[in-house]
Amino acid sequence: MSAFAALSPAEARAALAGPARVALIREAAEAGLAEAQAVYAQMLLDGVEVPGDARAGFGWFMRAAAQEHVMALNMVGRCYELGWGVVPDPARAAECYRVAAERGSTEAMYNYATQLALGRGVAEDKAVALVWLRQAAARGFAKAENFVGSFHEDGWATPVDPLAAAQCYKRAAAGGDFRGCFNHARMLVTKGRVREALPWIGQAGALGHARFREQVRGWLETQGDAELRLRGLRVLDAC
Repeated sequence: MSAFAALSPAEARAALAGPARVALIREAAEAGLAEAQAVYAQMLLDGVEVPGDARAGFGWFMRAAAQEHVMALNMVGRCYELGWGVVPDPARAAECYRVAAERGSTEAMYNYATQLALGRGVAEDKAVALVWLRQAAARGFAKAENFVGSFHEDGWATPVDPLAAAQCYKRAAAGGDFRGCFNHARMLVTKGRVREALPWIGQAGALGHARFREQVRGWLETQGDAELRLRGLRVLDAC
């Protein structure tokens, strides 16, 4: 048993806040604690508190996943999907997501649904994707709520329903999803509620990455409403 495993919960929390945190996590990971393996893997993947090493991170995620650590299994899927520390393999990514989703991972539900919706590594099946998205959304996963909105807006596996789409986008925006913020703003604009939309455009820009902000900028620049175009760009530039 590792020294970390022998600590009480209060002692463990104190130790993990101290200067020996990294050494303790690695010790616990090497001793076989799945949670520590998953945490250490994420640190290696992100290069946080340790030198970044995606290949080693993938290996630790694999060890934790072998112990049925659901978050680690989802992350193995992410590594296979995006080529983090391993050769990309969409089929393996989808299978990891499926198993993790079935074991209750909300994020894996969203990831598996995305693979199904787009036919990545698995046969396209938008109807099943929508089922998984709704499960994740019911758990408060804002990204899934936004995607359900897209299904309603575009008529994927469900009739086109702008009202349902708008409601989903509003919930996703309130949940902090940057795409949800933008889509909620779009729906408000279609109703002529430009001034209400502007803060959500700003929120989308503040929460989103640089590439997404450029996409929002491109959308704004095509708008015929001068107030929306000019004030929207001003709000976006302030992010």
